[in-house]
Amino acid sequence: MVESSHTAGFWPSLYEPFRSLGGRVADWFAPASEATSNGDAYEIVMELPGVKQNDIDISISENTLTVMGEKQYSQEKSEDNYYFSERQYGSFRRSFRLPSDANAGKVGAAFKDGVLTITVPRMKEPETGAKKVKITSS
Repeated sequence: MVESSHTAGFWPSLYEPFRSLGGRVADWFAPASEATSNGDAYEIVMELPGVKQNDIDISISENTLTVMGEKQYSQEKSEDNYYFSERQYGSFRRSFRLPSDANAGKVGAAFKDGVLTITVPRMKEPETGAKKVKITSS
C-alpha cells in the first residue's frame, strides 16, 4: 500500500516541467530588444525575424510605449517521394516605460530586414540659467 505522503511527493515532481511552460513559451515569442540613449533621443531596437511590417502595432499610453505583433510563417514543399510542411505562429508584446523627458508626441519608427528601430526624441530642457532683466526709463 502506498501512503498518501509518498503520492503527494511524486505528483509535483512529475508536473514540475509543465508548471512554468507558459512563461517559457511567452519568453520564446518575446523578441530580443535593446534600448539606448544619446543627447537627443532614446532608441529601442527589436529583432523581429519573420514578422511583417503590417503585423506590428506600436502604441503609447500613460508614458508607456508598447510594441505588439504576430509572427505567421508557413512553408510547404512537395515532390514525388516526400511532403514537408512547417508553420510557426505566435504573438508578442513588449512594453517600455518612457523617461520623463521623452517626447511621446514625436516618436518615429523604421522597419528594415526584420529589425524595428523606434526613436523617441528627448524634450529640450528649459533654460535654467539666470537672465538679466533690463530696466528702462519711462
